[in-house]
Amino acid sequence: MGISADAAASAGQLSTGQLSGELLGAMAYGELSAFGRLSLDSRYAPTLHDRAVLAKIAVGAYGNFALLSDRLKEMGVDPEDAMLPFQRSFDHFHERTKPGDWFESLMKAYVIDTVSSDFYKAVSTFLDPTTQHFVERVASPDQATEVLRVLLRRALADDPRLASRLALWGRRLVGEALTQAQRVGMDHPLLGPALKSGGDARAAVKTLTTELAGKHARRMTGLGLTA
Repeated sequence: MGISADAAASAGQLSTGQLSGELLGAMAYGELSAFGRLSLDSRYAPTLHDRAVLAKIAVGAYGNFALLSDRLKEMGVDPEDAMLPFQRSFDHFHERTKPGDWFESLMKAYVIDTVSSDFYKAVSTFLDPTTQHFVERVASPDQATEVLRVLLRRALADDPRLASRLALWGRRLVGEALTQAQRVGMDHPLLGPALKSGGDARAAVKTLTTELAGKHARRMTGLGLTA
């Protein structure tokens, strides 16, 4: 993600156990809320097959939540305590970005899944190798991400008129997601310092969100949309 060696050295002065707990807590609540959101959004599905596909992705999110909870327990951290600091801001984000139909649900799931993955993996570079590999495994795009991408491409091919609406919706989503990433980076005392470069946390968070936006833009181009 382009974070400097100086930043890594600075972050190394932190308690890696505490930093891991904060990051995994954020990830755990993200996966738990994804499970509830995807289960609810499946009601928009145009066919029972599509509804089952989204339900399966929701189950995968719950599986990730269970993995993260178990990991936190192994670290001696109560999963609920680790998640609570993130509940309010995450819930507020989802209240602001309620999809209006099936296609907006797909786009939201795809954008949030990929942008969150990029963010978590960037922060994990400051952690011990074991935790870093664990985060990489849980956060990396998987079959569910590819399924969402295929569903979006199919929808756009079936109805090219969707392109302008979904491009606009995607821009709103990523704007909200990057604001959320900035808030998490600045508001949480351990995740914020982990992103410092030369002592300037704001500059480091801005650099990170610029990188996240660039990756998102490339994914939108791959869908044939304008970021």
